[in-house]
Amino acid sequence: MDFQHLSPNTLILLSALASLILGYAIAFLIASRRLQTLKITLAVEQEKNSRIPELEAQLKEKSAQAENLQRDLAGLQAQLIEQRKSMDEKLALLQQAEAQLTERFENMANRILEEKAQTFAERNKLQLDGLLTPFRHQLGEFKQRVDEVHVDDARDRASLRQEIKNLQQQTRQINEDAVNLTRALKGDKKVQGTWGEMILERVLERSGLRKGVEYEIQGGYRDTEQRLFKPDVVVFLPGGKDIIIDSKVSLVAYERYASLDDGQERDAALREHALAVHKHVKTLGGKDYSALKGLRTLDFVLMFLPIEAAFLVAFQQDETLFDDAFAENIVIVTPTTLLATLRTVENIWRYERQYENAKIIADKAGSVYDKLRGFLEEMEKLGIQIDCLHKTYDDAMNKLARGRGNLVRQAESFAELGVKVGKSLPKASLERAGLEEPDE
Repeated sequence: MDFQHLSPNTLILLSALASLILGYAIAFLIASRRLQTLKITLAVEQEKNSRIPELEAQLKEKSAQAENLQRDLAGLQAQLIEQRKSMDEKLALLQQAEAQLTERFENMANRILEEKAQTFAERNKLQLDGLLTPFRHQLGEFKQRVDEVHVDDARDRASLRQEIKNLQQQTRQINEDAVNLTRALKGDKKVQGTWGEMILERVLERSGLRKGVEYEIQGGYRDTEQRLFKPDVVVFLPGGKDIIIDSKVSLVAYERYASLDDGQERDAALREHALAVHKHVKTLGGKDYSALKGLRTLDFVLMFLPIEAAFLVAFQQDETLFDDAFAENIVIVTPTTLLATLRTVENIWRYERQYENAKIIADKAGSVYDKLRGFLEEMEKLGIQIDCLHKTYDDAMNKLARGRGNLVRQAESFAELGVKVGKSLPKASLERAGLEEPDE
């Protein structure tokens, strides 16, 4: 183009137009770069936001556990207050009854001894000792049993307080369990199995049950064909029944599920994990623990999964899992549900011990009642004998001091006639014979 023939105004206009186009081009390039940066930032934020539901679910689970622990704590505190009040009332009644019985028996014995000691000093004392000695022995046994009940009550209170402290500590241990869980997930099956058994033993220790008394670990039992079986845990119930707990950890697929971000691979790992749990349910359902000698199991077996989340995701993947397990007489439990079950068993044992103590006290009370009845019957007989002896005594004294020419009057007349005597007759005998006026 020949710019020489253009006017200066036209050249200025063309120059301005070129500058404007160049400015738009530069602005477009800058905007494109900023748009690309925003897209990258948006992708990063979307990736972060994709993990929010998972984190919220974990937060919700921890919050639910904390709420459950608070409810358990409040319930146990109320139970402690109620049991303390009830046992204080029972102990007060027992102590009051003991004090009343002791006071009555002592007063009765003292009164009888004081009233009759002059007439039947040695004879009555021996007879009364023979009556009271068995009763004192029985009363001592009764008092000893009351003291034992008091000691048992104090021990139960201390146990309940310790259980509350354990619940308070359980929240703090969640983080430690999470660390142990991470380590176990990265180990082999043997490490996972050992870790699962460790979690099961910790739950048993927190339950309040006594190892070797209310439960045993890895006990040996044989079936009808003399094959040896060692259940992971056998929990004993009052009445001779047993609960079997089987601890199995199948976490290989779950570890992949927890570590993967890709949707398809993660879903495949979840399905594999649910299938592994379902397979173990079938395997455990095929074991006939009722055929083992020395065991009287209930109609179901507890299958222990040490990871709450592993059970939850398996159940979400296969909603028929729980029903299928129940059809095989298997109940799947986690640390939370197993702890609640074992504490229920511990309460049953506690009430069983209290019932046995109450039964012993009732037997002792019946024995005390029988001893008291026998004692009162003997005292009635003794009273009749005393009355009879009094009558014999009065009759003999009347023969000496009553009627004309009684011996007292005749003997006193000797003194009046001047017979020397060393000592006068007793004043009471003279009064009985009418020889002296009684003192006012």
